[in-house]
Amino acid sequence: MSRLFTADLHVHTLLSPCAAVEMTPRHIVRRAVEFGIDIIAITDHNACDNVAAAIEAATGAGIVIIPGMEVETKEETHVLTLFETLPQLAAWEAYVAARRSGRKNDEKKFGAQFIVDAEDNLVAVKEEMLLGAIDADVAEVARTVAAIGGITIASHVDRPSYSILSQLGFIPPDVELAAVEVSRLTPYREASRLPGISGLPVITSSDAHTMDDFACGPRTEFLLERPTLSEIRLALANNQNRRIVGAIKSRTT
Repeated sequence: MSRLFTADLHVHTLLSPCAAVEMTPRHIVRRAVEFGIDIIAITDHNACDNVAAAIEAATGAGIVIIPGMEVETKEETHVLTLFETLPQLAAWEAYVAARRSGRKNDEKKFGAQFIVDAEDNLVAVKEEMLLGAIDADVAEVARTVAAIGGITIASHVDRPSYSILSQLGFIPPDVELAAVEVSRLTPYREASRLPGISGLPVITSSDAHTMDDFACGPRTEFLLERPTLSEIRLALANNQNRRIVGAIKSRTT
């Protein structure tokens, strides 16, 4: 039987250099329980080193972690790439890693990139710079994600930078998108009227880099049978009685 699930499909950990050090897997899971969130996608910039730790941290907490990554394409557009399993994400990470710049991260300029375990203990500091475009365009990224078994969602299409609309002005017909995401800048009920989104499904997410971001939301409410990416895929397609119900703000702060 279907029921409502609250999802935030765009959350960064302290692996992202622009995220606060408070964004640890265990802290994210603990606050998600407080906020009434059922599903979280961990989507760090061009890397996924903290996803497995987040999945482990969520064990027994009633929170489902979707393996993911936010990728910056050659056109400097950001997209969310989400997968069913860790092996799928590992295959995607290998593809992305081969196309990153390879430059060393400047911690003083961009911030450190921390890898932690499920108990939030420091494991390593990633030295390769994760910010910046990979050597693949958005159409190639979406095709490759689909071939691996994942879905691609265009990030924060209502923002004036790093979105597919700000960079390209439109969504090319050869880009295989499951949905587009709007930020808190756009009221969800107005999002479908954004020019250029080609009638695609619309979600909204926190794009949390701090715990305040995570607390404020917004989030998307789905009607699903189970809290899985396969069910979300059906909801985005409005298929088999799965659907997007709408957006909600924070239940608590």
